[in-house]
Amino acid sequence: MRFLDLIEKKREGFELNEEEIKFWIDGFVAGTIPDYQVSALLMAIIFKGMNAAETTSLTLAMMNSGDILDLSDIKGIKVDKHSTGGVGDKTSLVLGPLVASLGAKVAKMSGRGLGHTGGTVDKLESIKGYNVAISKEDFIKQVDSIGVAIVGQSGNLVPADKKLYALRDVTGTVPSIPLIASSIMSKKLASGADTILLDVKYGDGAFMDTPQQALILTKAMIDIGVMMKRDVRALITDMNLPLGNAVGNALEVKEAIATLNGKGPADLTELCVKAGAVMLIQAKIFDDLDLAEAALIKQLHNGQAISKFIEMVKAQGGDPDQILNPDLLPHSLHLTDIKSDQRGYISSMHTTKLGHLAMVLGAGRATKVDVVNPAVGFVLNKKTGDFVDVGDSLGTIHHDTELKQDWIHEFKEAFVLSDQPIDKVSLIYDRL
Repeated sequence: MRFLDLIEKKREGFELNEEEIKFWIDGFVAGTIPDYQVSALLMAIIFKGMNAAETTSLTLAMMNSGDILDLSDIKGIKVDKHSTGGVGDKTSLVLGPLVASLGAKVAKMSGRGLGHTGGTVDKLESIKGYNVAISKEDFIKQVDSIGVAIVGQSGNLVPADKKLYALRDVTGTVPSIPLIASSIMSKKLASGADTILLDVKYGDGAFMDTPQQALILTKAMIDIGVMMKRDVRALITDMNLPLGNAVGNALEVKEAIATLNGKGPADLTELCVKAGAVMLIQAKIFDDLDLAEAALIKQLHNGQAISKFIEMVKAQGGDPDQILNPDLLPHSLHLTDIKSDQRGYISSMHTTKLGHLAMVLGAGRATKVDVVNPAVGFVLNKKTGDFVDVGDSLGTIHHDTELKQDWIHEFKEAFVLSDQPIDKVSLIYDRL
């Protein structure tokens, strides 16, 4: 088999079969197929696409390129969730312990962030001593005994995706539904859970611009799940404004703790309850969404959800005192309120700009070697739909270095004001 034949076949719009796709992925990982040829195939896929069978074959080949986690020693149905990411997205910190407090088994492998703020792993490492690199054996024992563990991804989990994404990133071939779907699903399937809940985000601060694009991606991933005989469900959610109020690692941990104590922002609480209800249905703990949501809300107010979070933190070496007293978490040297120069209703927010501004403070990474500062970020005091008067605080900035005037100007520009009030958009666009 010649790889050139695969390039030409896809260039003409023909379907690649399972054997050809496996030849591609195995050869690329082994180094026998050069980057320049794979780049040519990727560009052909950008223009000609892949059908559901091809996308599933690609997912399977990538999944089998490295370790596959066997969770069969964990009793019960193992549930997992994946978010396509966004500014202020600390859902996993709440959702994992919340659904585990009602008996679900949450085996969650997460990544670090690149851009915006840190990923779930970076946020958890804001907690003193929290170990995201526990052994596979300890991961399985912990999920089996207390119902939840959140760790970093295995070093050899889906190496094909790491290599392929790095090439896509520098060849203009990232925005392809089949390539995105197979990238996400190969990692989730290799992580070993029985069920997967997807939180696919759209809007200014998300990977997909519109709900229609998010719907196409979601259906592609669900199709993969069907072909792989996995229970895959999804929520499509709005990311045209940050989720919750906190943006920054330790700040988001604090907000997650408040939410687990029943005192979190309404949007974050809503998303966690809606997503958690689906996961409880998937785990066969409930068979009615309304009953599941009611049970989850109860857990946020009776101390069970925060207790499960503390249990997870302790099991992974973290300091429980920082959860009981969040003021002990890392904090910045300076706090500065940014006040509005205008009067009106916030009609929209430039969420991507806000994410970039958090990264500039040190809350995220521009490159993989950058070190995240867990203490810095900001807490928004106004969001889309709110009225703002001159002198009102738009947000409180947590920073270790002096804020430059350009930074302050950009922060203010992230809030678009209107003379007329606007209707707030529903957080959840669809549920599949």
